[in-house]
Amino acid sequence: MSIKSTDQQYIAHTYKRFDLAIVKGEGARCYDDSGREYIDMTSGIGVNAFGYCDSEWADAVSEQARLLQHTSNLYYTAPCAQLAELLCSRTGMAKVFFGNSGAEANECAVKVARKYAAEHKGAEYYHIITLNKSFHGRTLTTLAATGQDGFHHLFTPLTEGFLYADAEDVQGMERLMTEHKVAAVLLEVVQGEGGVNVLSQSYLKAVESLCRAHDVLLMIDEVQTGNGRTGELYAYMNYDISPDVVTTAKGLAGGLPMGACLMNGRTAEVLGYGDHGSTFGGNPVCAAAAISVMRRMDDAFLSEVKAKGDYICTRLTDAGYAASGLGLMIGVTTEKPVAEVIAKCMENGVLCLSAKDKLRLLPPLNISMEEIDRAVDVIIASL
Repeated sequence: MSIKSTDQQYIAHTYKRFDLAIVKGEGARCYDDSGREYIDMTSGIGVNAFGYCDSEWADAVSEQARLLQHTSNLYYTAPCAQLAELLCSRTGMAKVFFGNSGAEANECAVKVARKYAAEHKGAEYYHIITLNKSFHGRTLTTLAATGQDGFHHLFTPLTEGFLYADAEDVQGMERLMTEHKVAAVLLEVVQGEGGVNVLSQSYLKAVESLCRAHDVLLMIDEVQTGNGRTGELYAYMNYDISPDVVTTAKGLAGGLPMGACLMNGRTAEVLGYGDHGSTFGGNPVCAAAAISVMRRMDDAFLSEVKAKGDYICTRLTDAGYAASGLGLMIGVTTEKPVAEVIAKCMENGVLCLSAKDKLRLLPPLNISMEEIDRAVDVIIASL
């Protein structure tokens, strides 16, 4: 049987896959089962930070896999501890909890917020405010946190206690904090799945001020925006705000499953023994992969990410198409249906994504300028 027919027979039909079987990759390029080459502007939906099969990443993974692949969190391991130290030193946060995905990282954040509020204000302070058009995961709790009704209706009843505000509506946010017993605000500074919507600095600073005035935790979801994607290590760093909790996943381990919930000094000691756990969280191989990724994201590299993003947006804008985003997280407004644009790009050797009705570009952070030009030429022709 072929890859496609075997998949269709045995894998649950939860994905509307493109008619493409990828069998190998290197850097920003991948190859299908006929040997055809594609420039990948998706990086596995923002996961392959250094593209496919980066040699330094692969060496770190294989070396650790030969040494120690798993122990569970009943024991200490060096990669887990070293990654935690690296993340805290780079962010100023105090503690990390490791899981395996963005949804798990956000579940941890919800637990932190509710326990913190219960201990400091009372158990009735359990509401968490998120934004309309947000996306926070696919568990029942993170679906409830997601401010899009389309994700809700098949799986009710969802976890209760979530309230939704419109982005950029400071008065609406303040009204929810005043009228409800609120534990935290959870938001993305760039809404990825919601349409690559970039929030303004004035709005984010106002929300931060409201959180401080109402003793509400400010939690930033960096699942897609984090790990260099926007040209800063974490996207909130573009805005001069100081969150109490930061969640991340996707690009953290460069292609292996890892999520993290980072807590500042205010929230670091909220979770105690037995309050939370993960069998695979902080797995040595995934942690070694993440260390390889994070150690290379210095200021010079992040500046290149910003410059590449600006270059792509400028080329698209000069061609007459509206492009928005931060760094290498870009949304493009299309005149014809976005699915047609994606199909045309793939036909001509470039892989792209959608976000609502926009074309979404999430290339590897180390994509070359030559590959960018080739890809953008195809994208403009397809638009």
